[in-house]
Amino acid sequence: MRSHPSVRAALAAATALLLLVVAAPAASARDKPTDYLLDPAGTAAADIYPEGIAARGDTFYVGSTTDGTVYRGDLRSPTATPFLPGGADGRTSAVGMKVDGRTLFVAGGATGRVFAYDVRTGELTGSWQVEQTGAPTFLNDIAISPRGDVYVTDSLRPALYRIERSDRSTSDVETLPTFLDFTGTALTYAPGFNVNGIVVSPDGRYAVVAQSNTATLFRVGLTDRSVQPVDLGGMTVAGDGLVLTGRTLFAVERQGDVGYVVTITLDRRLTSGTVASRTTDPGFDDPTTAALVGGPLLVVNSQFGERSAGEVPGPFTVSRIRAPR
Repeated sequence: MRSHPSVRAALAAATALLLLVVAAPAASARDKPTDYLLDPAGTAAADIYPEGIAARGDTFYVGSTTDGTVYRGDLRSPTATPFLPGGADGRTSAVGMKVDGRTLFVAGGATGRVFAYDVRTGELTGSWQVEQTGAPTFLNDIAISPRGDVYVTDSLRPALYRIERSDRSTSDVETLPTFLDFTGTALTYAPGFNVNGIVVSPDGRYAVVAQSNTATLFRVGLTDRSVQPVDLGGMTVAGDGLVLTGRTLFAVERQGDVGYVVTITLDRRLTSGTVASRTTDPGFDDPTTAALVGGPLLVVNSQFGERSAGEVPGPFTVSRIRAPR
């Protein structure tokens, strides 16, 4: 049956209106900020100096190295606000962090502590402390394997720690279990900050860690505890935070106030790779770590250079950039 011309015109107009209504939310969803302000709070209001970041869906978390405040933001809002107050539970510094399901894990830097929190309630659900040997420690970054084991790096002690998936909650402060002692392996600790960022492969067989002070990447076998350098064909990468997606590794590399996201294409066994690009951004200011949120990367601007120079920092931000190729 044919439609009358006036009916066809009305239908066309209605269809066009419907398309406009449906398309509008999609367009606004793409209109997200490119920078997120960390809303200052407490005694560290003027000097947050963030370092680590974790993200799940549209929600992200950033920690203050100065007082341990953990900020929570939404990708659709330009401001992140305090979620966990600084100093609570002995968390006087917040460095690397990862979120897994309902749990946010936070590395406490020189405190030698790891904390676990319920992201819905903010309740402390787990707490671990490195062995009290008197040796300096700096718990720096966290990675979680596909099976739920939690790996923690130490930049001053030659150790990689692991919290088994079955032990991810505690009723008191437990000793942080050592998974691997790097002494005698290919990864030799030297003066300065050593192992920093860490990621776990999608199959859970390997971890890749960045030794910042030697500008070297290492592959760690999570079943046989093997350790070997990743061959980058003579290139060096002074990695801080790491992000792995498939066989593409993003390493945040601080170079003065600018810094870069280095894109590395790894081989299937993660034993060698090619540096594909070094990308900077006008918003970077001593970038340290990153988190992948869909396609883009969130990059933390620490302003550690301003702290070292005794300069007054500007507002502390997180940059959202297109993931480099």
